[in-house]
Amino acid sequence: MSLQQTLDAAVAGGQVPFVVGMTGNADGVTFTGAAGEAVPGRGAAPDTVFRIFSMTKAVGSTAAMILIDRGELDFDTPVEDVLPEFAEIAVLEGWDGDTPRLRAPKVKATARHLATHTSGLEYEFWRAESGAYLARTGRPSILSGLKSAMAYPMVTDPGTRWGYGPSIDWLGLMVEKISGQRIDEFLKLNLLGPLGMGDTDVEVRGHMAPRLAAVKARGEDGRFADFDLAPPTNPEVYGMGHALYSTPQDYMRFLRMFLNKGALDGQRVLSERGVARMLENHMGPLRFDKMVTVAPPITADFDPFEGVPKTHSFGFMRNDDDVPGRRRAGSQSWAGVLNTHYWLDPASDLAGLIMTQTLPFVEPPFMAAYEAFERAAYAA
Repeated sequence: MSLQQTLDAAVAGGQVPFVVGMTGNADGVTFTGAAGEAVPGRGAAPDTVFRIFSMTKAVGSTAAMILIDRGELDFDTPVEDVLPEFAEIAVLEGWDGDTPRLRAPKVKATARHLATHTSGLEYEFWRAESGAYLARTGRPSILSGLKSAMAYPMVTDPGTRWGYGPSIDWLGLMVEKISGQRIDEFLKLNLLGPLGMGDTDVEVRGHMAPRLAAVKARGEDGRFADFDLAPPTNPEVYGMGHALYSTPQDYMRFLRMFLNKGALDGQRVLSERGVARMLENHMGPLRFDKMVTVAPPITADFDPFEGVPKTHSFGFMRNDDDVPGRRRAGSQSWAGVLNTHYWLDPASDLAGLIMTQTLPFVEPPFMAAYEAFERAAYAA
């Protein structure tokens, strides 16, 4: 099946209501395709605007890597050395009635712990203890955009487990503190601007609004219906875990920058050594753990390439072995909760993305479409 045929089949088969797929290499874009209507009367396209949610994490981590490249930050800088308020974050050990039983972490969390999701901070969608803490203490979720929402407890000590959570939001605050700039301004000056990513922003600007895709959720009847989910507008904190909007063509420029070892179209944002260091395994002997949902309407379980060892670089999940017919060892990838997915494979000089706006995250119908698209990309 061709790349376009996989997209057409995904829409025709009800796996997605609409979809955009792209592939590229160091030299340029090698495939662009779409199927379905992103909004009524407007077909999905490479310039459709998506709420990319956790695809933001790689961008926020790259911002921190820019500072590391410049010698202004180190992988092992303790978070509290830059953000003293982080010293108040404690490990949740249990409960005395409705009162949380907290203790100091055994080691100080570092920038590396944040970037690799080994800080001990985990989202309530994946860790019941985090949800219980928010509910019993009345604290807001990270998606509120409030500064007070940053204070999730650790559920394990830093450096002991891969656990998915709001770590990159704290990493973004480190970038702000060190640079003296709000994160959106830092990104515009140091990453998005140089890469020509004019449709990537923390807010839906006027030129982007007509192209903003609709969000759909699959109901119990198997059909998609309208659903309202978006990053908060004008928040106290632009969380680098979720705050960005982007387009497939913009994000492909970001991925191709890594295939070009830190530069694109004559604009360098990272040194070649910086890219190599960023894409290494940064979690030592730890491994990516299967993500088991506690919120099935929002997300299914996630265990990509079951049986293939996976670690984490300074910004991406990292495959440590080849996947037959698909990506090679050293490939980097992640996704956003509304099923916007990407990978970059330096060994094959190939980057790909497949994007829609649906819930649940990583539901089996979508993942089957993703696999078909990726296999077609390598077959091509």
